[in-house]
Amino acid sequence: MADLLPGEPVAAIDIGTNSVKLLVRSGDDRAMETAIVRLGQGVEATGRLHPDAVARTLDALGGFRRSLDERGVQRLAVVATSAVRDASDDESGRRFLEAAERILGVTPVVLSGPAEGRLAFTGAVSGLPGPMQGTHLVIDIGGGSTEFVVGQFSGGSGASLLGAVSIDVGCVRLTESELAHDPPRPEELTNAIGRVQDHLDDVLRDLPAVADADSIIGIGGTITTAAAVELGTWDRSPLHGFHLTRDAAEDVFRTLATESLADRVHNPGLVAERAPVIVGGLCVLVAVLRRLKAPGLVVSTHSVVDGICTHLASGGDPRLTGLDQ
Repeated sequence: MADLLPGEPVAAIDIGTNSVKLLVRSGDDRAMETAIVRLGQGVEATGRLHPDAVARTLDALGGFRRSLDERGVQRLAVVATSAVRDASDDESGRRFLEAAERILGVTPVVLSGPAEGRLAFTGAVSGLPGPMQGTHLVIDIGGGSTEFVVGQFSGGSGASLLGAVSIDVGCVRLTESELAHDPPRPEELTNAIGRVQDHLDDVLRDLPAVADADSIIGIGGTITTAAAVELGTWDRSPLHGFHLTRDAAEDVFRTLATESLADRVHNPGLVAERAPVIVGGLCVLVAVLRRLKAPGLVVSTHSVVDGICTHLASGGDPRLTGLDQ
């Protein structure tokens, strides 16, 4: 693989269940675009990608392709996560991937849950203040799945990953399967949190290091939104590295879960397009913090796309081979 020229841009696209993201990185410069497309609409119930969701997503990818062309990006990797994983054996999933490749000129890589987690860890720790030491748990709450990754830092030599686990709960999946009313009824919230905690029993059995981490780093739209509502602003500068306490997360959860959607959208820091599924995501967040008895977590606004760009910038293969090893 040819070495990158100084300042040569690299880019990553993450096709998620709730949103699609484009990151272009050139040296220390980051340019991010996000579109909330709800690709996972109905996938929990049908195992198929809905035509309307596909159309929204392909339209957003077309916009990303124009941005890439304007920036002269040649080195690009594209990944798809939970919604496409769930529909990958269905014709709708195959047709979507073919259409995405035609638009972007790159074959999307359908990441496994653990591979997604490894990229999330690399992205999450990038740019956080201070030296990284000890053992860290990264939690990535997505639209259809949540990843738990534990890594250990020692001697300034980078992180040694201890393991990654993915569970099939996320803000879209829980909203569609458990939260039928507006606002959700108390028993619906209880059931949603209970479903997450059932999965957490499996996580702790499969990756006991989750319970022993020195600190927790949280990424994904649910966690950044919870911090933004707590701060009352969607400014990324104070969000990156912000310490979100468990008490603050519980307060945000109680506020948003008891409001109708029409009232919820007026909360400062809450992006209107995320309001329909934020309570489902917060059910995951509070369930995790309660189960781990964690006092809180550090918010990172970096994510999977940052992990991919780090991989590309170091000369890694855009096909992202070997992540499941």
